Amino acid sequence: RDEEAIRQTDRQYGRYLSAIAFHILADREDSRETVNDTYLRAWGSMPPHRPRVLSTYLGHITRQLSIDRWRARGRVKRSAYAVSLEELGDCVSGRDTPEEALDLRELGRAVGDYLRTLPLPARRAFLCRYYYADSLAETARVCGISVPAVKSQLYRTRQGLRTYLEKEGFDV
Repeated sequence: RDEEAIRQTDRQYGRYLSAIAFHILADREDSRETVNDTYLRAWGSMPPHRPRVLSTYLGHITRQLSIDRWRARGRVKRSAYAVSLEELGDCVSGRDTPEEALDLRELGRAVGDYLRTLPLPARRAFLCRYYYADSLAETARVCGISVPAVKSQLYRTRQGLRTYLEKEGFDV
């Protein structure tokens, strides 16, 4: 609980967290506020909770806060997050009833199981695009391949995910 720790954390992880928030929100001011909220939430959770990997912990908080803010503002702007959700729409449909919402935990487990079967480059591309909501160009840069190659790889991964989920008994 030291204010200097927040300044150091911002110096070290601020750009990373801002990128996560901006990919979801597509708004610089909302992204800044979300990163500040991340520091506040981390501040409140740190004494009892010691994360093993601070960057992952902060990134998770930022992502959740960004998604909450995106939902709260009514999805007004078309962000990279909205585009990536549309791409995944062919594999996973929305859940409208409480009964369907109960399946989300199982769905998450199944998606994780499928991702563990993929080679590392395909898994990395999937996570960049659909977890971090990176643009296709950013995903291609991180993966060290061209944008058309990323598009193709993501398409094959989505098709494989759809097949896997159907085999596991999910209605896609």
